[in-house]
Amino acid sequence: MALLSTCVANSMTKGSWIRRMFEAGIALKQEHGENAVCDFSLGNPDLPPPSIVADGMRKLSDTLDRPFSLGYMPNGGYSWAREALADHLSREQGLALTAGEIILTCGAAGGLNVLFKAILDPGDEVLALSPYFVEYGTYVGNHNGIFRTVPTATDTFSIDLDKLEGALTGRTRALILNSPNNPTGQIYSREEVSTVAALLKEKSRIAGRPIFLVADEPYRFLAYDGAEVPPLLPLYDFAVIAGSFSKNMSMPGERIGYLALSANMPGRDALMNGLIFCNRILGYVNPPVVGQHLMRAALGCQVDAGIYKKRRDAMAEVLSAAGYNFLMPKGAFYFFPKAPGGDDVAFVNKLMQHLILAVPGSGFGCPGHFRLAYCVDEAIIHRAADGMKKAFFS
Repeated sequence: MALLSTCVANSMTKGSWIRRMFEAGIALKQEHGENAVCDFSLGNPDLPPPSIVADGMRKLSDTLDRPFSLGYMPNGGYSWAREALADHLSREQGLALTAGEIILTCGAAGGLNVLFKAILDPGDEVLALSPYFVEYGTYVGNHNGIFRTVPTATDTFSIDLDKLEGALTGRTRALILNSPNNPTGQIYSREEVSTVAALLKEKSRIAGRPIFLVADEPYRFLAYDGAEVPPLLPLYDFAVIAGSFSKNMSMPGERIGYLALSANMPGRDALMNGLIFCNRILGYVNPPVVGQHLMRAALGCQVDAGIYKKRRDAMAEVLSAAGYNFLMPKGAFYFFPKAPGGDDVAFVNKLMQHLILAVPGSGFGCPGHFRLAYCVDEAIIHRAADGMKKAFFS
């Protein structure tokens, strides 16, 4: 007896390799002990939120005796929260924004679902560069779209413009750019992004409708060695930013995110009205009240990115000493080395024999690699050195 839809059943069969490895890690820790397992499977930031977040929570608690303090609000979020975020993003993007270009959502994932619900007709295509965040395809499929991937350049993971141009068709509705990238740590340069914007503008003219450039930016704050994460809103009229405060404020469980539209977008008021409508009908109803208060309290603050840089450098030392082939991440908190022998699933299973948890690159649309999330204590990274070496040579 089939209780699930075919679509959901197929998605569950494929599953998320990230969650699969995370759950395998639970079993390993129960068998060998929490401290024996080096878990690099899940990008769950372990740093505490900035202290100002706690101050914001205390101030919010003082208001809870008032009517509607945790009640419904406009479906796009509180006006004061949207105004504060608009002011912050105006400085970050170098383009003046108002609350009318901002909608607050239940995380960046909720925001992407809201956007795709608003802009996709059945059969419309959404492109993403491969390797890509594992759940993009499901988000697109949720709203009857077709998810397609475009390979990036071998070894560098930079944008292959010829392949991107070849993938754009009259059915293309959006292109997702995730930079700094999960899983590679690559950052797309201003020159690359400007060229992509020019290409989308020309393809939109030919298609007779805009192709949206969707910047998924939860790791914007994590750029190393002076690397620039170029602002997209001034570069392309039909740009949309999806962001959150999960990583920079270490609040992934609070599920507060946003969409920001370019102030230069023709018809942006109609799109924003559609986004607000979809925020409601998808069941999100409102972005979290608590998250909005904490966001406003901490805007402009973040966790210490220098800690992540030290961890990146430590992981690079471990991988280099063992002989792995990898690209040094420019941002985010992931490594994406090549799997010795080429079979990423087999190699990840080999790492598990040495109590190290990683995620196969197949889950990100890029077989032959594996992902390591280094948002863990530096001691765990050093503790993994022996097992990484043994797995490489075994």
